[in-house]
Amino acid sequence: MKSNKFWLILIGAVLVLSLAASLVIFLGGDKATAALIYQDGVCIRRIDLTGVDAPWSFTVEWEGGYNVVEVDRGRIRVAEADCPDQTCVRQGWRSAGTVPIACLPHKLVIQLEGGGDNPVDGVAG
Repeated sequence: MKSNKFWLILIGAVLVLSLAASLVIFLGGDKATAALIYQDGVCIRRIDLTGVDAPWSFTVEWEGGYNVVEVDRGRIRVAEADCPDQTCVRQGWRSAGTVPIACLPHKLVIQLEGGGDNPVDGVAG
């Protein structure tokens, strides 16, 4: 009976710590101030996300394919693409974080930067 109680407490503690860490990583952190758009490893555009007054979009083309990128105040996303897996579209709006938006078939990467003086990100802790 004591052994079962120990395992229940241990599993409960692990779940609580996991939830807390997830909240810090996904909800915590500073908002990005800029988005860097890379295609085939070359920075093709830098967008100041804090200076956006109204939503707008643009199209990035690559070897017959395309991505429609939408920009809003403090956030960015790939709204539409003709790639087969649609992973970039499903990533949704990004306003902070260490994980970039990526479309591998079109060699497109959107990296967020800025938003704080802390050089340690949420993943490294």
